[in-house]
Amino acid sequence: MTTMAHETRIREAAAGAQDETRAGRSRQAAASAIRRHELAAFLRHRREHIAPERVGLPRGPRRRTPGLRREEVAHLSAVGVTWYTWLEQARDIQVSVQVLDALARTLLLDPGERAHLFQLAGATDPAPSATCPSLTPALRALLEQIEPFPACLQNSRYDILAYNRSYGLLFCDLAAVAPEDRNCMVLAYTNEEWRSSIVHLEDATRHMAARFRAAMAGHLADPTWKTLLKRLRDQSPDFRRDWDRHEVVAPASKRKEFRNAHVGRLTVDHTDLWLSPEVGPRMVTYVPVDEESRERLEKLHAIALERNA
Repeated sequence: MTTMAHETRIREAAAGAQDETRAGRSRQAAASAIRRHELAAFLRHRREHIAPERVGLPRGPRRRTPGLRREEVAHLSAVGVTWYTWLEQARDIQVSVQVLDALARTLLLDPGERAHLFQLAGATDPAPSATCPSLTPALRALLEQIEPFPACLQNSRYDILAYNRSYGLLFCDLAAVAPEDRNCMVLAYTNEEWRSSIVHLEDATRHMAARFRAAMAGHLADPTWKTLLKRLRDQSPDFRRDWDRHEVVAPASKRKEFRNAHVGRLTVDHTDLWLSPEVGPRMVTYVPVDEESRERLEKLHAIALERNA
């Protein structure tokens, strides 16, 4: 290949890379514009469907709009009228989480609507709902029906949202654990009774840390995730070691062995049953793989029933 031909190839490759970069930026700009227009429409809809009386304002005889006026939303949210108008006009402006929080309160958004607002704005909610929308009475009933097999409901942060009686005695006496400490990561790294029940502890905690890192990629700015990470790093040298490996793994079913204080050794298959299209809330189940483990889980369930009688 001649020098001129080689230089031509280089220029063509560079031009192609620039075209791809411009195309990527164009796609991002288009997606951003769509999100801004969706946000503007959402705000207008909510504003127009809130009666003034619901936020302590008089209706008055001259009011033409059925809901709130823009200036009323701006005043109640402590933001400028012009700025809020631009927001409803889908202008390309930056919206802080503090302003979004104020708008959510002014517009009386429920948890689902609030999450939608922050998602449209491309922001992380600094005060996400403490309740899990998937935690329904039907799911609680299902947890009981699965017994004697242990099962619980968790979110992607490993918080234990609900559990059945068999699960309550699988690792430790979970009822004796403070609600704010009912997180599988915290318990697996700091609770000695919980840790002693896991036969292959080092492998299990390393796997959990890798799953936690993979899940946290979508919540890097979330205060609740950052608080949990800091707690684990402060309280557990083992977690710091596992976290600093920078390993990530995808969720998958796994065979596990436990050393239960009440009935002895158990071999079970761990399965995650996802409760939404995203990798978030899930039902965690433990099904025995042999007859001995099944009999021991039935015994564990009987013990749990006696304790709750």
